[in-house]
Formats: sequence, C-alpha cells, structure tokens
Amino acid sequence: MDYIRRLRSMVGNEKVIMVVACAFVLDRDNRLLLQKRSDNGQWGLPGGFMELGESVQDTARREAYEETGLSLEDMELFGIYSGSHYDKTFPNGDQVSPVLIAFICKHYRGDLIEQNEESLQNIFYPLGDLPENIFTEHQMFINDFLANISIPVVK
Repeated sequence: MDYIRRLRSMVGNEKVIMVVACAFVLDRDNRLLLQKRSDNGQWGLPGGFMELGESVQDTARREAYEETGLSLEDMELFGIYSGSHYDKTFPNGDQVSPVLIAFICKHYRGDLIEQNEESLQNIFYPLGDLPENIFTEHQMFINDFLANISIPVVK
C-alpha cells in the first residue's frame, strides 16, 4: 500500500482512479472460493488494489496469495467494470473511482489458509449454495458469473 499512501499524501481524500483486480477461483468440483473479509465480515472474492509496477494479473495473483495462500496459475479474463456507479468513499473519507478487472482461475497451487489478518475464513462454496452475506461491491460480479453470460464482460 505504499503507492496508495504516497498518492494520498499528495491528493488527500480527493477522488482518484484506482485499479482493482480479483479472481473467481474454482476448485476441481467447480466450487467458488470466497473470503470472509476481516474489514467488514462479508464474503467476497480475493482481490485488491494494484501497486506500481504490477500488471493486473500480478495484482490478482498477489492478492489471492496474501488472502488465501493459493498461488494462481492460468487465468482467463472474466470482465472489466468501470464507471461512476462503482465510485466509493471509504470511512476515512478517501474517494475512489475504481476500475475492476476480474479473472477466472481453475488452476492453482498451495494450501488454502483458513484465516489470516485479511481473511476471517476462506471456503470453497458450491455455486448453487453461496452464503447470503456477500460483499455488496462483489455481488454484481458474482451475479454476472452465475448468469453464464458471454465473456469478457465489459460494464
């Protein structure tokens, strides 16, 4: 988060464009990996903000590893989401206009971490039996994923 701290030291709480990458990680049984986030207690996809020098694929892989312990291998572009309806103001007043890039990953290595400082729980859920408390900002992406719409999605 050094980049974000440095940027915020220059612009304060003003709205900035930030790139976010996440992944739909599926196991051999086609179950979806969800992370119960430590910041809000809701279930979401592993992902987070891009750092300087990273590709969007690097970002998705780094965030997934930090949050779940899994090293993502081959990824397919699922979708790109942008626009003012995704704008967010964080509790500290920081404003962002995110560009979210989502990937699908069916091949990974490593052992799933059950919890850490970013994740209260990490669980693979059957697609027909996802938890109800889905992170509001991820619900739309998950709905698109479950709808089997043509990819890549660009919204």
